[in-house]
Amino acid sequence: MRRAVKGGLWAVYQACQRSLVASPSATACFARLGTNATAANAAAASRGGVMGSSSSSSSGRRAPARAVAAVGAAAAAVGAEAGARLESLPWAHTFVNELPADPVTTNVVRQVEGALFTPVQPTPPDGVPYTISYSAQVARLLGLDPSECERPEFALVMSGAAPLPGARPYAACYGGHQFGQWAGQLGDGRAITLGEVVNPATGGRWELQLKGAGKTPYSRRADGRAVLRSSLREFVASEAMAALGVPTTRALSLVGTGDKVLRDMFYNGNAKLEQGAVVCRVAPSFVRFGTFQLPVSRGAGEVGLVQMAADWVVKYHMPHLAAEPNPYLGLLREACSRTGRLVAQWQALGFVHGVLNTDNMSILGLTIDYGPYGFLDVFDPDWTPNLTDASGRRYSYRNQPEAGQFNVVMLGNALLAADLVGREEATAALMGYSEVLSDTYNALMAAKLGLKEYDRALAQELMKLMYTDDADFTNTFRALCDVGSASADSEEQQQQLLLPPRLAAALNRGQPLSEERAAAWRQWLQAYQARLRADGTPDAQRQAAQRLACPKFIPRQHLLQWAIEAAEALMEVLERPYDEQPEAPAKYSAPPPPDMEGRPGVCMLSCSS
Repeated sequence: MRRAVKGGLWAVYQACQRSLVASPSATACFARLGTNATAANAAAASRGGVMGSSSSSSSGRRAPARAVAAVGAAAAAVGAEAGARLESLPWAHTFVNELPADPVTTNVVRQVEGALFTPVQPTPPDGVPYTISYSAQVARLLGLDPSECERPEFALVMSGAAPLPGARPYAACYGGHQFGQWAGQLGDGRAITLGEVVNPATGGRWELQLKGAGKTPYSRRADGRAVLRSSLREFVASEAMAALGVPTTRALSLVGTGDKVLRDMFYNGNAKLEQGAVVCRVAPSFVRFGTFQLPVSRGAGEVGLVQMAADWVVKYHMPHLAAEPNPYLGLLREACSRTGRLVAQWQALGFVHGVLNTDNMSILGLTIDYGPYGFLDVFDPDWTPNLTDASGRRYSYRNQPEAGQFNVVMLGNALLAADLVGREEATAALMGYSEVLSDTYNALMAAKLGLKEYDRALAQELMKLMYTDDADFTNTFRALCDVGSASADSEEQQQQLLLPPRLAAALNRGQPLSEERAAAWRQWLQAYQARLRADGTPDAQRQAAQRLACPKFIPRQHLLQWAIEAAEALMEVLERPYDEQPEAPAKYSAPPPPDMEGRPGVCMLSCSS
């Protein structure tokens, strides 16, 4: 119990970058790059593919080396039915076309004034990029044929090594409060948005953003790069949260850059070189609360940018607000409501974001900027996954609702300072955050307990028991899905009952409870069963619905770390293929085990793999 490779391909990268600057269309350069990429991708294929395709085809492990002509023909044949090719994505570019750009074009770290973004090109990595994994589901959201993610060119454009035809890359300008203190200009320091596409079949509007593709004017003292460790965590979390039904940014791809990045993980002076990587993040919009905060902090000369940003958000992402008497007030209400609902979903799942600064808050109410996030294992309301937050625990599980409240108030202050909303009406709108959060949380917890209505006393007593007995958050709720509503006939029989095995395994870190603690749980279970009987829902029906609110699988921290270590270990071995490496595990040089021999998707692949 508690208390880097350079060579011929590098020249091609540089030639393509020059071509993009010289010409508004990079299609010809893209085709030339694809033709010259075949040899390089043969090397990349020998080094890539450590995770496979998360929600894609059975063989999304690497960009294989094959003739680009064959790839193009296959992609064209499938693309006519399944979606667009990379060269023909349906770009819209409303953000860069309709909002003010930074007039300075040099990519140097500086204060950017009078603009909401800076046009900037990704910086090609020094190594040979390779595709690690991709999401076919996200490709379809974009209207992109998922087989395009298998092309040799895919890793090049999604790492920033080559230009994507039709893209108009930029880094956004915004500010924010960090740990409650105003930090001034922040901006996209290692994220470069390629642009917006509109899926012609669904009308869905999506922005593609490369995280880790090089420096921008907002990089401050950073290098603009990302490492495999953090990139893999973001890729997995984005898609896992979507599957859990939580509003979130998505991830199209995880690409290794083939070079090394120096990182000091714990800020303790022990920096080391790590594998570089880039995640292609996808969202309807990456506009943040800080987008509205920075202009008003700079005075009357820039305050007009707040209205321009708000008009753009309403026009393209909240068009239902356009008819309201004050659409800006509607925008604040909508942001408060969406944020309240989002935080409630986090609390119900035991998710802790870890760094809820205002620059990490989406105006659309999405989970954004996966950094030191984590899911509760043992239930501890004070747990935070953020090393920087370990002393103050401002962003702990317990404090997330309050952090969300602070952030929507800061958004309201920005709109108030821009004279877009009045004080009284803004105050009323801000009240909507806590109301929606409370209503949503109560409904979600009722569903997790299989009840028609939230029972506060029952739920609070459960949380006390979970805290006292080191209960695993996710597994405890999943175990309750198995509990039937029937009770023992007599008090003596009730005292002799054992806890359900699945529930017992979720408590006290898997160790047996004392008789006193087991009795406390039996008492709660009796009250719980009585409430289930009062509701009157048949057990089978109730349990089926309950399981839809209580996931069995979440991206736990140790699972992510195992994946990271496996990826890093494989890459280390493959970097020295001609060395004996006696320390390397035998599996890296052994022939395939019997269950892998001839297995489709492993040793047997199709032409489109």
